[in-house]
Amino acid sequence: MASLVHLVVENYNEFVETRDPMVDSWLFMKSPIPVVSILLVYLYFVLKLGPQLMSKRKAFDLKGVMIAYNAYQVLFSLWLCSQALKVKKPVQILSSTCKNPSTNKEFQEVLSNGAWWYFFSKIVELLDTVFFVLRKKQSQVTFLHVYHHAITMFFSWGYLKFLPGEQGVVIGFLNSLVHVVMYFYYFLSALGPKYQKYLWWKKYMTWIQLTQFCIMLAYLVFIIAMDCKLPKSLTFFFVGNVVVFLYLFSNFYRKAYTKKHSVVQDEPSTSSGIVKQIKTN
Repeated sequence: MASLVHLVVENYNEFVETRDPMVDSWLFMKSPIPVVSILLVYLYFVLKLGPQLMSKRKAFDLKGVMIAYNAYQVLFSLWLCSQALKVKKPVQILSSTCKNPSTNKEFQEVLSNGAWWYFFSKIVELLDTVFFVLRKKQSQVTFLHVYHHAITMFFSWGYLKFLPGEQGVVIGFLNSLVHVVMYFYYFLSALGPKYQKYLWWKKYMTWIQLTQFCIMLAYLVFIIAMDCKLPKSLTFFFVGNVVVFLYLFSNFYRKAYTKKHSVVQDEPSTSSGIVKQIKTN
């Protein structure tokens, strides 16, 4: 019982020490109402309202929109990587993780600013699913796709609001780097059939995601094993989330590429890092 109380007190102290009050004045950050509202509207539209509306009309032709959108995502993901490197230089990404710099005001401001833009990018990425619905590709609106987008958006808000820590720099950097590769793939795919010959590496998209999660998990286990002076509650949250994603993406890869009589559709599922959709003969 005493150890449990000590753990609660320790995590509360971490919350007080690492949280930046300035964040509350930023867009969507004062209360959970805006972000929860966005999430509920997103879920309602992509799971119920959107499919109902589209069942009575032809799919929208969004080729130009998709080209522009994916090009934007590539550039924005590159910019997010550069923001992570403002917080930690490349050689420091994994080398100084046992020190908690949360009391450094300059560090905290750069970290919070980068975390807000990362959170904003996750709101924009909800459009991935909206585009599927508008193009009548509802079969690609899978549990994994929706869960990935919803949980990442919501918890990136919670990370910035309650417990920003140095772990988020590494996680955000890796995720943004992977998104550069993925959205570039989707950009080429959106250009049309004549570019299909450049998409031979479609199968490896899920491998890229799985490699990302393995690196994240190894990094987080290292933090725990070395008893690094970083918010432990945040570290354990990240571990749980990475394990869930690792399982879901591994399960998808097993079904998509190792089971017999499975065929993968030409078009990948945007941002979830999944090449969708499986049809069993």
